[in-house]
Amino acid sequence: QVQLVESGGGSVEPGGSLRLSCTASGLELSSTYMSWVRQPPGMGLEWVSAISGSGVFIDYLSSVRGRFTISKDDAKNILYLQMDSLKSEDTAIYYCAKGQYNDYELLGSQGTRVTVSS
Repeated sequence: QVQLVESGGGSVEPGGSLRLSCTASGLELSSTYMSWVRQPPGMGLEWVSAISGSGVFIDYLSSVRGRFTISKDDAKNILYLQMDSLKSEDTAIYYCAKGQYNDYELLGSQGTRVTVSS
């Protein structure tokens, strides 16, 4: 049974940082693309970033490129999203997902809430 558990969200002021984690079980991160996807309040899901199984291919939504960094620890089977220089528009529930771009699966995880506000 595949399970993804996100953590690390919270409330920060604009310009602050957070690191999100996604612990995977029943799924080897080294064998598949993984993404971070977010859902702002009252809006639909938005793909944020992806990393290939090898870790060689990485891509970002243009609005977060240069501020967010995706990474993973294959030994621990944990996916990360380092978020720096946070803006109010980054406020959302963040989910990790299997896949990339618009071809992803959320796998029923709860997500972690990020609120950026002064």
